[in-house]
Amino acid sequence: MAIIARDRRQAEVIDMRQMENLRVFHDVARALTSTLELEPLLHTIMTKMAEFFGPERWSLMMVDEETNELYYALSAGMNSEKLETLRVKMGEGVAGWVAETGNPLVVPDVRLDKHWSRFSRQHPDLNLRSIACLPIRCGERTLGVMQLHNSSLDLLPEYSISFLRVLCDYAAIALQNARHMKMIHHLSITDDCTGLFNSRHLYSQLEDLIAEATDPQVIPIHSHFSIAFLDLDHFKHINDTHGHLVGSRLLAEIGRLLKATIGATNSAFRYGGDEFVALMRGLDKTEATALIKQVRQKLNESEFLTREGLSICVTASFGIATYPQDGATLHSIIRSADSMMYRVKQSTRNDIGVAHGEVQLSDNYTENSPQFRAEA
Repeated sequence: MAIIARDRRQAEVIDMRQMENLRVFHDVARALTSTLELEPLLHTIMTKMAEFFGPERWSLMMVDEETNELYYALSAGMNSEKLETLRVKMGEGVAGWVAETGNPLVVPDVRLDKHWSRFSRQHPDLNLRSIACLPIRCGERTLGVMQLHNSSLDLLPEYSISFLRVLCDYAAIALQNARHMKMIHHLSITDDCTGLFNSRHLYSQLEDLIAEATDPQVIPIHSHFSIAFLDLDHFKHINDTHGHLVGSRLLAEIGRLLKATIGATNSAFRYGGDEFVALMRGLDKTEATALIKQVRQKLNESEFLTREGLSICVTASFGIATYPQDGATLHSIIRSADSMMYRVKQSTRNDIGVAHGEVQLSDNYTENSPQFRAEA
């Protein structure tokens, strides 16, 4: 009878454990289907994992695709400030080895493992008693690793590892979904020809900057900004002479020049046709004009499509406007810069028009209007 009672208690414990697993799986699956935002999804997965295994410390590390290094995306029980700048190379330490090989590493008791016992003694600050580090993989590619230190891995170890693998699979699904959404978003705001942002994203960025600047409850990062319109001079002649394929490649090279010249803190857009826009955050009229003069100079000094056996020289007409002096709304600030650019295009070309006060288009608008100044 005692044996039967003991077996019944063990079966009840296993049943309770399985019910708990089902609850965790249900919670995580519900999170996966309710949102595509990466951070809350990963936080849900890691929180459920922590509830189940009760580790003293846990972390989720992700692979930086540019540097091929691991960085800490989420952690608990660890010095978060120290982890912010910490990077782990592939093959380095526990996480690096797991990420590089794609193999899980589970040590329920480091005292019983010669290698990890030595590792624990070499790193007394970690106070390691158990290690679990599993890769988060999609196909043959490692996306990240999940680490648990000093958890209850001695309880049903094989079962525990299977459970951890499922959580890692959930994390992989979340990462893939987030990457797909990021790719879709990138495609929706990017111009196919030049790789620059498109006009839709320009409007979105301007709306955000103006909303931030006019919200009394928000301290804006930039209380002012400047935009510059750039329209290539005689671009139709280039298309007629060399064809539209060459014209498209030329636009791509000019886009790269614009982006490189205005720098990473500013944004370049293809507005449409042969027209570009530079959004210069935090730059006043004087600073923006100086930067656009650099763009104009580099454009004048450059020869394009030389690798294709051509040597095309291009000039452009520019128009600059600054928020809020030259327009306090999205459409008015765009109209000011665009109008300045057209004034230059209709007169001298290869010059810079700078708005002074919000421009109102009219039939008698001329270059001598007080709102217009050409910058040689």
